[in-house]
Amino acid sequence: MMTTRYTAVTCDPDDFEANQFSLRQNLYGRSTELFIAITMYNEDEVLFCRTLYGVMKNISHLCSRRASMTWGPDSWKKVVVCIIADGRKNVHPRVLDCLSALGVYQGEGGHMKNIVANKEVTAHLFEYTTSVALDPDLHFKYPDPAKKGGPGIVPTQILFCLKEKNKKKINSHRWFFNAFAPLLQPNVCILLDVGTRPGTKSLYHLWKTFDVSSNVGGACGEIAAYKGKRWKALLNPLVASQNFEYKMSNILDKPTESMFGYISVLPGAFSAYRYIALLNDKNGQGPLASYFKGEVLNGRTQDIFTSNMYLAEDRILCFELIAKKNSNWVLRYVKSAIGETDVPDTLAEFISQRRRWLNGSFFAAVYSIAHVRQIMQSGHGSFRKFVLLGEALYNLIGLIVSWFAIGNFYIFFVILTSSLEDPTFKIPGIKYLNLVMQYGYGAIIVTTFLISMGNKPRAVPWKYKVPAILFAIIAVYLIVCGCLCTYRASLNPHGLNGQMLLSLLVTYGVYFLSSLLAFDPWHLFTSAIPYFLMAPLYINLLNTFAFANLDDISWGTKETGHQQLDLGTVQATKDNKVVEVELTEAPGDRNSAYMDALHRLKIRKPLPTRKTGSSEAEKEQAAKDYYASVRTNVLLAWVLSNGVLAAGILSGGNPASTFTQGMGTDGNLHKTRAYMVFILAFVAIMNIVRITGSTMYLIVRLFTS
Repeated sequence: MMTTRYTAVTCDPDDFEANQFSLRQNLYGRSTELFIAITMYNEDEVLFCRTLYGVMKNISHLCSRRASMTWGPDSWKKVVVCIIADGRKNVHPRVLDCLSALGVYQGEGGHMKNIVANKEVTAHLFEYTTSVALDPDLHFKYPDPAKKGGPGIVPTQILFCLKEKNKKKINSHRWFFNAFAPLLQPNVCILLDVGTRPGTKSLYHLWKTFDVSSNVGGACGEIAAYKGKRWKALLNPLVASQNFEYKMSNILDKPTESMFGYISVLPGAFSAYRYIALLNDKNGQGPLASYFKGEVLNGRTQDIFTSNMYLAEDRILCFELIAKKNSNWVLRYVKSAIGETDVPDTLAEFISQRRRWLNGSFFAAVYSIAHVRQIMQSGHGSFRKFVLLGEALYNLIGLIVSWFAIGNFYIFFVILTSSLEDPTFKIPGIKYLNLVMQYGYGAIIVTTFLISMGNKPRAVPWKYKVPAILFAIIAVYLIVCGCLCTYRASLNPHGLNGQMLLSLLVTYGVYFLSSLLAFDPWHLFTSAIPYFLMAPLYINLLNTFAFANLDDISWGTKETGHQQLDLGTVQATKDNKVVEVELTEAPGDRNSAYMDALHRLKIRKPLPTRKTGSSEAEKEQAAKDYYASVRTNVLLAWVLSNGVLAAGILSGGNPASTFTQGMGTDGNLHKTRAYMVFILAFVAIMNIVRITGSTMYLIVRLFTS
C-alpha cells in the first residue's frame, strides 16, 4: 500500500542534494521525462483543482499513446508533478483540504515541526502517488480502464513542497530547479501557475517540440484568457480587451519571434525548458544563475534598473538561454499547446499587474539590447546570429515606439479632432466640442499623473475608474473623428491621402487576415470593440502608472514572510543522526482527518479574514530617496521627450487643415500630414513583418507537424 512520505527540509534549496536529502523517485530507480512545477500562493481550491486536474488529464493522455516509444500505459512513472506553496501561513486552507483528500498532505499528527536538530525547517516535503483526482467542481474522478480513448485518471506522482516562509515565486522555482531537478535529472521541465489549465494534449505537444528538435531549449504554448462557461466573462470589457490582446499576440507576435528563434518571453504561467539547456557552466555562470540573481535583489540592495529588470526575470532567462556561451539553443512557440488562465477582472488588479509587466519588460528589453554582443559569443551559426541581431534591431524599434506612444497618441488625437473644424466637413460648432475634449484629455492626463504618484489602485479604486471611463469616452470620439477623416481622405485618394489609406488598410487588414489564416477569428467579433475602446487606457493610464511607480519593485501581491514557531521543535539524538518525534495522532485517526477534509470542502465554510502583517518598510527606507530620485528622472525624461515631440509636430500651424485639398503652400501643413503618413506607414510595415512571420510559421507548421 502506498503511503505518504514526509521530509522536513532544513537547508537552502541549493544545498538540498549536498545535505543528502532524497526523493522517492530515486529510491524506486525511476527515470523522469517530464518534471512539472505548479507554483501557488493563496489561490483558492477551484483554481488549484483546475490546474491539477488539467495536468492529470494530460498524464492520462500520455499513458494512452501506446504506439509511442517514450509513452505508454506505465508512462505515468516518468512524470513527476511538483506543487510548491509559497508560505505555510499563506496557502489557502481548502487547497490543503484538497491535497488531504488526494492523500498527499497530512498536516495532523504532530510530525511537522519548525526546528529539527537545532536547524530551521525551510520546507515541508510530502510525496505521494495518488490514483484519484478532483475536478474544478470538487467532484472525485477515478481510474476508468474501459473509457474510450484513454484510461481516465491514472496514478500521478506528486511532490508537495510547503515552504515555511513566503519568499515569492522565483524562490519556488529555485526549489524546483536547484533542489529537486538535480536529483531527478528530467529531460523537460514544465512551469505552470495555479489557475492555468493546460489542454488535454498540451503537455504532450510541448514535450514533442523538444523530442523532434534537439536544439530547442525552451518553448511555450498559447496562453488564452479564461472566458468562463458560455464565454460569460467576455461581458466584462476588461476581460474582453485582454482576450483580444492575448489572441493577437499569439497569432502575430509569438509565431514571428519563433521563426527568428528567440521569443522575448516564455510566460512563467505556461512554458517548458530542456533541463540541460538551463544548467550553468563549471564556473557557475549560465541561464539559471542569471535567473535566480533576481531573488537576491531584495530589500533595495541593487540599482533601480536591475531591480525593475528582474520584475520580468523570465525575459532574462529567455535571453540568457539563446545567448548561452558556445551553445545554439533556440526558443519555439507551440500553437497546439493551449493553456487557459485567469486574467484580472478588476481595474485595480489589472493596473497593478501591468505596472510590473511594463516596468519589467521595458528594462529587460534594454538589458537584452545592451548585451546583444553575447549572441556573438554563442554557438549559433552565422545565419542564425544575423537573424538574432535583426530581431534585436526589431525589438529596439519597438522599444522606441513604446517610449513615444503617449506623445503619438496625443498628436493623433489633436489632428483628428481638429480636422473636423475645417469648413469642408460642414460641422457647425465642432470647435467648441473639440475645445472641451482636448482640454479634458489634458486634464485627465494630469489627474492620472497625480493619482499615480500618490495612490495605489487597491486603496482607492474609484480614482482610477473615473479616468478609465473618461478615456473610453475619448476613444469613442476619436474613432468617430477617425472614420470621418478617413472618409474625407478617400474622396481624393491621391498622393499622401492614398498612402494614408493604404497604411490604415494594411494595419487593420493584418488583424483580420492573420486571424482568418490561423482559423481563429472569434475574438474579432467578441473582443475587438472593448479593446479599441480601452486603447487610450492602455497607452495613457497604464504607462503613466508604470513610470510613476518605478521605485516600487514589489510584485504588488506578496510580502516576504517570517517563520512562526507554532509547530514546535524537536531535538536530535546524541549522534545527531536521528530525531524522535512524538505523534499526537494515532494511525487510526487518519481516516477521521480525511473525512474532516472532505466535510470542509463540502460545506465551504467562509474563512476568517486574515490580518496581514506590516510590510518591510524599514529595510527599504535606506534607499528610498535614491529610488525616488531615479524614478523622477526617468519620469521627467519620458514626459519631456513626449512633450517635445508633440510640440514639434503640432506647433506653428493649424492641424484643422490636415485633410483638406490644395495642400502644399504651407510647410506646417505638410509637417502634420507627413508625420501622420510616416507613423501610419511605419505601423503598417511593422505589421507586415508580423504577418509575414506568422504566415511563415503556419506554413512550416503545416509541413512539419
